[in-house]
Amino acid sequence: MKPMRYVFALTLLSASLLAAAQEINFGIISTDSASVQRERWEPLFRDMEKRTGLTVKAFYAPDYAGVVEAMRFNKVQIAWYGNKAAIDAVDRSNGEVFAQILRSDGSLGYYSLLITQKDSPYNNLNDVLKNSKSINFGIGDPGSTSGFLVPSYYVFAMNKVDPRTAFKTIRNASHGANIQAVLAKQVDVATNNTEETDKLELTKPEMAKELKIIWKSPLIPNDPIVWRKDLDPAVKAKVKSFLVGYGKTDADKAVLSNIYNYSGFKESTNDQLIPIRQLELYKDRVKIENDANYSAEEKTRLLADIDKKLAALAK
Repeated sequence: MKPMRYVFALTLLSASLLAAAQEINFGIISTDSASVQRERWEPLFRDMEKRTGLTVKAFYAPDYAGVVEAMRFNKVQIAWYGNKAAIDAVDRSNGEVFAQILRSDGSLGYYSLLITQKDSPYNNLNDVLKNSKSINFGIGDPGSTSGFLVPSYYVFAMNKVDPRTAFKTIRNASHGANIQAVLAKQVDVATNNTEETDKLELTKPEMAKELKIIWKSPLIPNDPIVWRKDLDPAVKAKVKSFLVGYGKTDADKAVLSNIYNYSGFKESTNDQLIPIRQLELYKDRVKIENDANYSAEEKTRLLADIDKKLAALAK
């Protein structure tokens, strides 16, 4: 018969291991400062803890890549990403899309924007491209779908413009930082998205009135929620059930509205990333077509490879 203290120690160890198994780290990409993101997301995490019994710890990285890498090394098990960063998480970090944001207006997505000051002389994309050498430009984090990928293709690649050399200056920053830079006239034009500008109109309408939108992209699919494929199935079930069922009460709706005017979450899969994968491939194709450093043979081979990948995605 084992001594009682031995049994007690085993019980404590088992409880400790169970608690550890029920702890998840939830990553949040850096569309704004960590303090702002914490204010937006922590109420949701506290509700998740109460309703699932899980311990939820938030991870706020200074850039998008930080959350992707954290998931790769299992420092983060679940994360909110933009679609471009989600591709990196799926391809490199054992990630899998399982849910998608729902917006309060019922829209299926959001839009990338170019913004400037309300008294700016620039009123459309053509004005920006014609006067680029006089413009200090703010672009998004390289992992951002709406701040970087979408404008890189629709604004620059389609117009055969290299943003690295086109402007007087160019700098990368988060959506929130780019809004502040435009308002402070530290940059003349910057990328952004309707999530951020809609949020600004709700919370700081006087600041929103100081901005002018001069370009709007095609629709971007709503952001995905990604988990590691090897996450405990029981934890997956709890998290998915919580998210898909969240947003029914007034209290839930207030929490979601405080994040980005969301209304809830719906189930999703990696298939939602297909349009963004196509966008990245199209951007690469245009870049290769216009690059004189490739020989004709190299160019033919590279373009054929991209066309093969595009064809596979279209099936």
